[in-house]
Amino acid sequence: MTNKNLVVYYSYEGSTRVIAQTIAEVLDADMIECKPLKDISSKGFMKYIWGGRQVVFKQHPLLETFEKNPDDYDMVIIGTPVWVFTYTPAIRSFLSQVNLKNKKIGLFCCHEGQKGKTLDNLKNVLSNDTFIGEIDFLNVQKNKEENILKAKNWAMILRDR
Repeated sequence: MTNKNLVVYYSYEGSTRVIAQTIAEVLDADMIECKPLKDISSKGFMKYIWGGRQVVFKQHPLLETFEKNPDDYDMVIIGTPVWVFTYTPAIRSFLSQVNLKNKKIGLFCCHEGQKGKTLDNLKNVLSNDTFIGEIDFLNVQKNKEENILKAKNWAMILRDR
């Protein structure tokens, strides 16, 4: 029998991965990491320029092939870092490739300042779905244990929905 829960995420520097893994562990969920075939390679300030450019121009980077089929799951949790106050191009690509209709959807984002319209923008794209929760995580690397506990608590709430 296929696992009913799936966590889908993109992580550039690891913060979103930490939260995604925590949520997946609590939900006994499978995972899909949205990995662009060619990700931005800049570090420091230039990563903001190149990443922001992709967001502004609504680019859809090609992703590595998924090892799991999102159609096989009842609940899908989607996680993204916040780039230019919204979700990342890798998540945009994922959403354009899959049909998540009739799924229970949970959303989370990780940021170091403000979440902007990230979660609202995701809900607009997924407007035909049933939302079971949303949450954001601030400064995951600086407050790692606190954010992991917050993710575990949120996942336990989702598990009961």
